[in-house]
Amino acid sequence: MPFLPFLLLLLALPALAQQQLVVLGVAQDGGYPQAGATGEYAAVALGLRQRQQVVALGVVDEAAQQKFLFEATPDLPAQLFALNQYLPTPGTLPTGIFLTHGHIGHYTGLLHLGREALGASAVPVYAMPRMADFLTRNAPWSQLVALRNIALQPLAAGQAMVLNPKLRVTPFLVPHRDEFTETVGYAIQGQHKTAIFIPDIDKWSRWDQRLPEVIKHADYVLLDGTFYRNGEIARDMAEVPHPFVEETLRLLADLPPRERAKVYFLHLNHTNPLLDPGSAERREVQRLGFHVASEGLELPL
Repeated sequence: MPFLPFLLLLLALPALAQQQLVVLGVAQDGGYPQAGATGEYAAVALGLRQRQQVVALGVVDEAAQQKFLFEATPDLPAQLFALNQYLPTPGTLPTGIFLTHGHIGHYTGLLHLGREALGASAVPVYAMPRMADFLTRNAPWSQLVALRNIALQPLAAGQAMVLNPKLRVTPFLVPHRDEFTETVGYAIQGQHKTAIFIPDIDKWSRWDQRLPEVIKHADYVLLDGTFYRNGEIARDMAEVPHPFVEETLRLLADLPPRERAKVYFLHLNHTNPLLDPGSAERREVQRLGFHVASEGLELPL
């Protein structure tokens, strides 16, 4: 099913107890501080900068007593603890985990569910076909499947996964470096509002959707903001063709203020000046009416 039509088919849902989306991490896969970056470690150790966890979301539905995790990052233990503060019961494990793709910051936290750690039982893990095949065929992930620490739940692009009568999640394919798996974003449709989550994507011109139109049909749009500008890292940035934040700002320059206010940048690389609350770049993003996501941000659904 095409991306925009399924957003336009949202049902008018009556009010229930609060649902909310919670940002549990905003950093790129390596986190902040990143391995080998001694200056960052010193700044965090001295209290000059704050540690940032790898990008993840939580979705909590109090009425349904459900809590979902989007991404299984290396920071899963701390993020799961944070998620449980919003809904301590039932149990400490999430109702389900949704994965976007097979890069290290987005799925390797699954190891914490295995026999060396939690020894979990049949935690539902929602994955696209190549992602599920990757987990099934490759150790050590295959052991999680064989021992039933996780129970893979198949997803299909454009098809909604109904989690309860007032909450559904729909994956959609996005272009990315798909060495091992496909890559998806998610439309998270709550009782009142819809959030779009795209933590990883290649240049917007490679996607078959127009970002301004996607924003128009959502309430919150959490976007890949990995790098602020070209030249931010020493290697050839064509090898990691994320859209620069500067490019995204230009692409969305004609949006009215109400539409700009829906946009939150996340998945920030350790080199990205948006990680610094006092940077000129962060002030510029905010001046233009956009947001930089932060850990603990709560968005009602």
